[in-house]
Formats: sequence, structure tokens, C-alpha cells
Amino acid sequence: MQFNNRKIINGWCMYDWANSVYSLVITSAVFPIYYNSVTSSETTGDIVNFLGFDVVNTVLYAYSLSFSFLFVALILPLLSGIADYSGQKKLFMKIFMYCGATACLGLFFFTGKMNVEVAIFCSMLASIGYSGSLVFYDAFLPEIASEDRFDKVSAKGFALGYIGSVILLIVNLVMIQFYDSFGFTDQAMATRISFLTVGVWWILFSQITFKRLPDNVYRREAKGNILTEGYKELRTVWRSLGGQYSLKRFLWAFLFYNMGVQTVMYLAATFGSKELQLPSDQLIITVLIIQLVAIGGAYLFAHISKIKGNRFSLLVMVAIWVLICVGAYFVYTATQFFILAFVVGLVMGGIQSLSRSTYAKLIPTNSIDHASYFSFYDVTFNISIVIGTMAYGLIEQLTGSMRNSTLALMIFFLVGIVLLAMVKIPTKKSNIKKAESVLDEPELSN
Repeated sequence: MQFNNRKIINGWCMYDWANSVYSLVITSAVFPIYYNSVTSSETTGDIVNFLGFDVVNTVLYAYSLSFSFLFVALILPLLSGIADYSGQKKLFMKIFMYCGATACLGLFFFTGKMNVEVAIFCSMLASIGYSGSLVFYDAFLPEIASEDRFDKVSAKGFALGYIGSVILLIVNLVMIQFYDSFGFTDQAMATRISFLTVGVWWILFSQITFKRLPDNVYRREAKGNILTEGYKELRTVWRSLGGQYSLKRFLWAFLFYNMGVQTVMYLAATFGSKELQLPSDQLIITVLIIQLVAIGGAYLFAHISKIKGNRFSLLVMVAIWVLICVGAYFVYTATQFFILAFVVGLVMGGIQSLSRSTYAKLIPTNSIDHASYFSFYDVTFNISIVIGTMAYGLIEQLTGSMRNSTLALMIFFLVGIVLLAMVKIPTKKSNIKKAESVLDEPELSN
């Protein structure tokens, strides 16, 4: 393996650039606003009919996200075992990427309440493709960077993702705002075209990643039944977790605090639209604030972790998330919402990048089953979203207020703090001989 090669590192980071447009445009900004707009009316309110059942539009959307992540959590462990056994992580990553990007293209055909099924099924497939590809993508980190570079490389990936997604979002916003200048009949058509741009962007820039990432670095050859052998590979990794107390405790901590983090990210725009009655332009400004601040947040906490350690940085960020939940309950104006968005962005970038790199440090250095190990991380990631979004939707349905749902997320963060405090994270540098690296250079060229 060749560690810290700039071309390979930048190629890996470009997948964050490629797929982050989905998480911003589809899950956070344009699609949720469009979905709420076309599924609400003066006569029927926010009730939609989905497969013969009447349900609140925002509750349906929250439940659909939960189902997609639950599905991924069920299938990824076995697929990761097969990928490790056969050395085909890149192939599985491609399959999920094309599934997600194609589903984004399909969202173009969603026009309103009459075909809400298109919105739900395509958004679920896009979510499955996105989260499914990440487990194989993340698993490349220990194979392209030395341990002392994990935090910085992970932060660089997320930073590139934030930059790329903001660029496409701005293009989409200009296209929607000045739809007639682009030859579109109305804003709805321009919005649907933006879904097409996400799918195309995701596919095109992923090719850089697929071209530069190494193939089967351990030269593993599949023999026999890959299904049963993949299961054995996964079982071996599962058994090895028994004595790895820090890794298991970190997964439990990650499960709880990530419930809150991901739920806030997925439903923040919906909260601003429904509880504060903010217009679309202000919601978009909020999302842009979060993304831009997150770039600095990712590097800031990577630097803090270098000085004080990963656990300290993570504990500080989770504590800030607790304050965010309390603050959200008392937010009533656009200015307050913007200030809260700034704080969310600051800790969002840091907690995502450091969680990934911290887990990579906890994986045994002699392991070659990186996809299998990261499958447990990503399964935890997906289950946390399932529980978080379902709890959020359920509390809203029972109490009639998203504020109560937001306040309840505080409990997840508090449990996460307690569990995280029990984790011992190694601070030693990798003993692998490092190749000459230029990662310290500030430029982000490919």
C-alpha cells in the first residue's frame, strides 16, 4: 500500500465532493422545501395519501428516511464481508453510487400529491445509495493514509464536500430564482431540473474517485461461494470485537449522539418552514450558513484534536449540541434561527469528520477487513438515523409540535457524552513507515 499519496488522497476526497450535493440539495435544502410546498394545500392541509393511507406529509417523509436507513443497516454487514473477502470494495461502492444518483434523476417526475409515491420511493432509493456507498468509501481511509493523517484527511474530505455542494446549490438557486431566464415555465420546473443536476454531478465527479482509488490493495482472490465466505469474514470481525472495549464503547456513544446530529441535519429546514413559517429564501440562507461554517469547523476541531486529543474534541462538540437543542426550543425569529445555524455548522463539520477518523484509529492496525469493520460503524450510523428520525416524527405526531421533538434530542446527546467519556482513544502515531506527504499544503487541487 502507498500511504499519503496526494493524488490518491484527493481522489478519495472527491467522492465527498461528488455525493455531498445529495445530502445538501436533496435532504437538507431544495427537496424538503419543494416537497412541503407541493404536498400542502388549503383544502386538504398537510395530509397526503400514500398507498391508501392518510398521513401528515412531514411525518411520512421522516418515516421514509427511517425505513431507507434501516434497510441499509440490514444488508450492509453481509455485503461488506463479501467485499472484504473478494477485494471488491470499489465495485460495491459503484453499485450504490449509481443507485442513489439514478434515484435523484427520478425525482424529476415528482409533481405533487397525485404522485407522492414517486417522491417517497425515489428519495428512499437515493438515501440507500448514498448511505450504502459510504461504508465502502470510508473503508478506504486506513488504506490510503497513515494513522497520524486520519483526522486531517477526513476533515479535508468533508471540507471538499461542503464546498462542492454549496457551489451546486447556488447554481440551483439562481436557476430557480431566475427560471424564466433559463427558459423554464415556472419555479417548479426549475426545481425539478435541479434534482437532475444532482444525479449528473454525483455520477460525473465520482469517476475521478473510481479512477484514482486503488483496486484490491491486499490482492485478495475470491474462492468458493462468496456469500458464505463473506458471511464467515463478517463473523470473524464480529468475534474480534469482543475484546475491543474502546471500539465497542465508541460505537455505543456514536449511536446516541449521532441520533441527534443526523436528525437535526435532515429536518432542520422542515423545522424552520413549519414552526417558524420562514420563506424559502431564508431557509436556503440558513442551509448555506451551516455548510460554509462547517468547512472551518471540520479543520478547527481536527486542529484541536491534534493538541487535546479526539475524545476531548468530541466531548466539547457533543456538549455544544446539547445547548443547540435547548436553544432551538426557544427560537422564534429568523435572526435567532440564523445564529443557531452558525453554531450548528461549526460543530457539524467537526463531529462528522472526527467521528470517522476516530473510528479508523480504533480499528486494529493488523486488520485487512476494513469494509467489515466500517460496516459496523455505518450500521450504527444508519440505526441512529432510524431511531432519531422516527422518534422525532413520533413526538411531533403525539404532541403536535416539532419544538418538543427537538428538545427531546437533547437526551440522546447527554447519553452520548456519558458513554464517550468512557472511551480510551489511542494517541500514538502509526508505526507504518510513511511516504513523503504533501497533505499539509493548503491547496485543494486534484
